[in-house]
Formats: sequence, C-alpha cells, structure tokens
Amino acid sequence: MRPKRPTPREVDVAERPVLQVRDLAKRFDVSPPLLNRLLQGQPQAFVQAIDDVGFDIPRGTTFSLVGESGSGKSTVARVVVGLYRPTQGSVTFDGTDLASIRSRKQMAPLRRRWAMIFQDPYASLNPRWRVRTIIAEPIRVHGLANGEAAIKRRVGELLELVGLSAQDGDKFAHEFSGGQRQRISIARALASEPEFLVCDEPTSALDVSVQAQILNLMKRLQRELGLTYLFISHDLAVVYHISDYVGVMYLGRLVEWAPAHELFTRPQHPYTRMLLEAIPDLEMSGRARTPVGGEVPSPIHPPAGCHFHPRCPFADGDRCQREVPMAHDIPGGGQVRCHAVEEGRMPPADVHTRG
Repeated sequence: MRPKRPTPREVDVAERPVLQVRDLAKRFDVSPPLLNRLLQGQPQAFVQAIDDVGFDIPRGTTFSLVGESGSGKSTVARVVVGLYRPTQGSVTFDGTDLASIRSRKQMAPLRRRWAMIFQDPYASLNPRWRVRTIIAEPIRVHGLANGEAAIKRRVGELLELVGLSAQDGDKFAHEFSGGQRQRISIARALASEPEFLVCDEPTSALDVSVQAQILNLMKRLQRELGLTYLFISHDLAVVYHISDYVGVMYLGRLVEWAPAHELFTRPQHPYTRMLLEAIPDLEMSGRARTPVGGEVPSPIHPPAGCHFHPRCPFADGDRCQREVPMAHDIPGGGQVRCHAVEEGRMPPADVHTRG
C-alpha cells in the first residue's frame, strides 16, 4: 500500500512559518498629566518601544530576541500574544492575521494554541491557589477535559511531564523552590495544549545550575511535543544553548537576525559584536576587541538615523546620523541593518563559537 501523498494545503501548512511579524511598531504615551502640560506648557511625550520589526519563526524552532534592557524585547512578546495592540504592522499566526479578528469568540480557538511563560516564577503563580487549581484553570477555560476526575488526571500528567509528581498538585506555590515554580509555570502553559510558547526571560530569576535544568526541559518538550518558541533573553549563553535563530534588538529596532550558529561565529552588526565581545574570553586567545563607549540613549529622544551611531566605532559621515538603515540579506541567511556593513566598511568578524 502506497503512503498517502500530502495535499497542497498540508504541504503549505507544514512549510508555513508559525509566526510572521511584519513592520511591527508600538508607541506608548508617557506624557505628564494633562493639567501639568497645560500649566507648565509641556508637550506630549512618546516612547517608540518597537519600530519596524519583522521576522518569521518556522514550525518547531526557537527564535530568540536578545538585547540590553529597554531594547523592546518584552514589548514584542506582549504584542505577539495580544497583551498590547500594535501601533502599526501585523502579526500573523499560522496564516491568520490577528488584526482581522474582531471578537473574543473568534480569538478563543487561536488563544488556546499559544501560551506564555513569564520571567518571575514567584509573581506569576497565585499564592492562594493550590498547584492543581493553577494548572487546571486553562483546562477548564478551554473545555479540554470532562469532569473533575479527568481534570485531576490531566494535571497529574502535566506535573510528571515537567519533572514533578502528581502529588505536588496538593501543595501551594510557596512550598516550592524557584526552579520548581518555573516547572509549574511550564505545566500551566502546556495545559491548553499549545503549539507556540512565548518565553519572556524564563530563566533569568534562577540560579545558573537551575537554568540549565529548565533549558534542557524546554528542549526536551520541544522535541516531544513539536513546540515552537519565541524566547526572550539578555543572556547570550542561554540564547546560544536553546536557539535556532537569533534576533538582536537595539532601541526598539531589530538590527540583525540570523541562524544562531552564523550569528555567533560571523556577527555582522557592530552592536552584535559588542554583545559578544562582552563575554569573558575564557580561552585567553588574546584576540583584539573593539571597545564601545557610551550608554544607551533615552528611548524618548533616540538619535536620528541609525540609533547606534553615537556608540558605533564604525560610524562614518552624515549617512549614519541622518538615514535609517534598511534591512539587507547577509551570507548564511538572515538580515542586518547597518550602513557600514552595506558599504563594506566593517572588518571581518573575529568571534569564536560560544559553547
């Protein structure tokens, strides 16, 4: 008997990115109260948290966003899951443009297919609920089990899936360590049987040894359940360990993205190189490093043109100060936004792979 050939639609779904982000922007009004503005003559003030961000996440892969605090990583995550409405641009989940959905009823089937893991396992779990109630909530909301016995059984399966025991469901969150609480958060995220997880710095509040355990758990779950991750982090070691693709953000803009191995071995953008060169050289190779001075500018009054030009050792002429860099394809896959790269003014990268 011949195997069934996939239909064109099945092939399209298999090859289509789970998430497509195009020209995404989010602006926040941070103005003083109206009365203060009227009495003191102060203008309105806005923060462009993210600006013209675009990327795809293939099915079953991990796309990580990395950058300094205030670069817009978490804002991207919150826009993607609908906690913030974008100022402009689009977010398409599995072929559906989320902007085209007008009601909660239309959104409900899609919301079940994604979930979020938050940074702080101490603050993201209700201290008054037992663990079984916390994990059972998504199951009840989406009607994924019939009857209390079935819900209790499913909660036990989820706890065992993340390395805890079914009996732990009778405890409260404060009875667990930080790593165990994050396992509970992961179990809660998996309760709705999602395909896509947004992980907002899920290991930053944990000890290093516990971080490794959680990352290994997440990689195992990805293999077993076919999950797709958008992973937010400022820790390059964590990003290298878990990522298939990496995007680097600076002051709200995605300045470079590439497959993880390419980005760590052949970084293109000066800011990407700065982040990688900040990692201690444990091999004591003696390779030259280009120091980058200055601090991150205010997001309320960012520099014109390329936001990075005041700190960039390769900035040259008026173009960097005046013109916003456009995205250009780079060898090995990915894109970079940099006039110096476009004009061939960047020296070859000399960064070793991080293991």
